Amino acid sequence: MNHEGTDMAPVSEGAQEQILVRITGQDRPGLTASIMGILARYDAQILDIGQADIHSTLSLGILIRMDETHSGQVMKELLFKATELGVNIGFSPISDDEYEDWVGHQGKNRYILMLMGRELEARQIEAATRVIAEQGFNIDAIRRMTGRKSIRNPAKHVRACIEFSLRGEPKDRQEMQSQFLKLSAELEIDFSFQRDDMFRRMRRLICFDMDSTLIQTECIDELAERAGVGDQVRAITESAMRGEIDFKESFTRRVSLLKGLDVSVMQDIAEHLPITEGTDRLMTILKRCGYKIAILSGGFTYFGEHLQRRYGIDYVYANELEVDENGKLTGRYVGEIVDGHRKAELLKLIAQVEKVNLAQTIAVGDGANDLPMISEAGLGIAFHAKPRVVANAKQSITSLGLDGVLYFLGFKDSYLGDQGKL
Repeated sequence: MNHEGTDMAPVSEGAQEQILVRITGQDRPGLTASIMGILARYDAQILDIGQADIHSTLSLGILIRMDETHSGQVMKELLFKATELGVNIGFSPISDDEYEDWVGHQGKNRYILMLMGRELEARQIEAATRVIAEQGFNIDAIRRMTGRKSIRNPAKHVRACIEFSLRGEPKDRQEMQSQFLKLSAELEIDFSFQRDDMFRRMRRLICFDMDSTLIQTECIDELAERAGVGDQVRAITESAMRGEIDFKESFTRRVSLLKGLDVSVMQDIAEHLPITEGTDRLMTILKRCGYKIAILSGGFTYFGEHLQRRYGIDYVYANELEVDENGKLTGRYVGEIVDGHRKAELLKLIAQVEKVNLAQTIAVGDGANDLPMISEAGLGIAFHAKPRVVANAKQSITSLGLDGVLYFLGFKDSYLGDQGKL
């Protein structure tokens, strides 16, 4: 008897069985409701359900448990409904043992692996999934984070990111990170591997380095050019960023070379700072989503405060240059130097003031003096960083602009719009 379209009393419970229902075909509004309407009339339990759409093509899976005396009739009605809707349907019995074995895997740790670049190709995904398989992970889901690329206007979307939801535990996490680092250099793609816990989508405080992170220059180098000592200062800067000399020593030596420079040049430099790609979009979204934002910089407060006014940044900690009564730099600084150790201290201090768990903090920087705060934060990201920094950071971005940070936080382009509007 066909029960479709009739009122039916709940069936009495007899022996139960599990059936996996698989539906594929052209998606359309109301399809899932039609399928569920049939299952509801027979009081089917839904043990699991998942759906994905690619180019309007549906892939829907439903694992049901129901009275086996009615399973034949249910499958018959589902088959008729699938024919009516123009989709394909298949059924697979799942034994109690198979189901319990599957349930037993639910306690495994979950991780998120992201692949991110200007574009993604099969060779890049193949390389990543090979590492995943070698490490013993199961892939539970794959999700596209970025907008779809236009064929006619290929320059419209110049970034691509996909997210793998993984279940299991890496056999050798250090070896896995090493492989991802190697692939990143070979295939021009970035990897982000994070534990999928409650903190991942509850970040609240983000701390940025400024020079060569928020802006595409080193402010001290810009000042040095105006003072006519550019080559000398640049050489010291590069050595410090590579971690070859102590930051405090290098900072003191560089500042001393600025002696006599008129302070008025700082305003001109600030007004023409080269902002890093993606910074405007990132800041807009972070502010709208309620993040607290800090600049923790080994550069100078003058430029940090300029960015603070532009973006509504909550905290700025940097170095203060001493100015004499004639408006000239003395070649000295005022107060404590903000070096790598101080950055890590400030991150913890701000987190404490804002009542934020350290696991909810993010740090982004490019130099060796950023490593302490990158290591301290719940999510530390090396951004277009020096090789030593990338090698010591768990996460890095080398292929995209600063707004690539948004994907690490779980944001999708579809949530944000092209201009970062929510």
